[in-house]
Amino acid sequence: MKREISFGQALATVVGTVIGGGVFFKISAITSQTGTPSLTLLVWILAGIVSIASGLTVSEIAAAIPVTGGSIKYIEYTYGKAWGFLFGWAQMVIYFPANIGALSVIFAQQFAVLFNIPSKFNTLIALALAIFLMMLNFISTKFASKMQSIMTILKIIPIALIVLFGLFNTNKINFSFFPIQTAPGKNFANALSGGLLAALFAFDGWVNVTNLAGEIKHPEKNLSRAIIIGLSAITIIYFLVNYTFIETVPFNQIIGNENTAYLASLKLFGNLGGKIITLGILISVYGAINGFILTGIRIPYTLAKDRFLPFADKIGKTNINTGVPTISALIILFFSILMILLGTFDMLTNMLVFVMWVFTTLISIAVVILRFREPKLERPYVVPWYPIVPIISIGGGLFIIIFTLINQFWLSLTGIVITLLGLPIYYFSRKANHDTK
Repeated sequence: MKREISFGQALATVVGTVIGGGVFFKISAITSQTGTPSLTLLVWILAGIVSIASGLTVSEIAAAIPVTGGSIKYIEYTYGKAWGFLFGWAQMVIYFPANIGALSVIFAQQFAVLFNIPSKFNTLIALALAIFLMMLNFISTKFASKMQSIMTILKIIPIALIVLFGLFNTNKINFSFFPIQTAPGKNFANALSGGLLAALFAFDGWVNVTNLAGEIKHPEKNLSRAIIIGLSAITIIYFLVNYTFIETVPFNQIIGNENTAYLASLKLFGNLGGKIITLGILISVYGAINGFILTGIRIPYTLAKDRFLPFADKIGKTNINTGVPTISALIILFFSILMILLGTFDMLTNMLVFVMWVFTTLISIAVVILRFREPKLERPYVVPWYPIVPIISIGGGLFIIIFTLINQFWLSLTGIVITLLGLPIYYFSRKANHDTK
């Protein structure tokens, strides 16, 4: 693959992939868990801190091993090929399809509400959107990356307007940051972990830019910069947007309400303005889906290049004219369609966040392992304030994993089982491809 992606395009991929449906629609799930404005805003701050710490940590290994395949290669390099394959398998059958599916579902729901389309057409709209965006990515990597840059600029507009109008809104709802507590009858640790699980979906996607490391110009410098600058900006944006929601819409109308952004827009901008802003939010979701497609279609390709999949010779090929891994893209599209047909927004997002944070935490641990195992490994970038930053990343990841296992056992178990189903594929493929390494 050619190194065609600039720093600006890499940064746009981070921001464009991360800022999507989560910031607008996950506040309903978060407030259902926390029950209070103060804990809701704390959750957004903590999710940002954990994500930034993880970004700072993972960037060290990303800069040291700048190859196409990103996170898969970091896991494989540290823990062995079987672990690397399981991560790739989980990304191929859960993470990217669930993201594409969940965002397509929420896009369809909001699109139908905005244009008064009967809800029976929601699934059809979601399927059409996913297929359309996949076809656009078939044109070329360069085209998809440029479109991502445009979408990133466009999606900032509704966010900026919501924040600006919210700050100057004279009819604000007063609330207190302190004391930080849950609603009566809720366990604080359970409420915090449940809220974090939901919020981390809104921050999800930053690690996927590492999949493009082999195509980014000067990855040893531009990759870590894109992740760190992008996540820092996103954390500030998320806090301000959700602060605006809480001071604009009565809190009891926010709890469990996926139309919170729409309600806030109507109050801030009036009927016509609210609909225009909602249209801008849909563009934001559209850009997020494109970002997940852009990075996700390289996962089956990477696994096939390592001969970890059946029919590796065919899956591991790119189109001669465009450089796009076409069969790999069709695999991601197939699983995305399954997710759209079988899952709901919150179910899909909770499962993918749980599974991916298992592996994201393993990557953060890998940075520590490699510091001891390979002290002479060339590291163009090193994580600052070591080991404090990795400890925050690892501790935050373990907190989410453990409490999700406790509070959402069957969802967690489903994600684990689907991931482990990749092991028979791995050993079958190694035998079929005569892999003796």
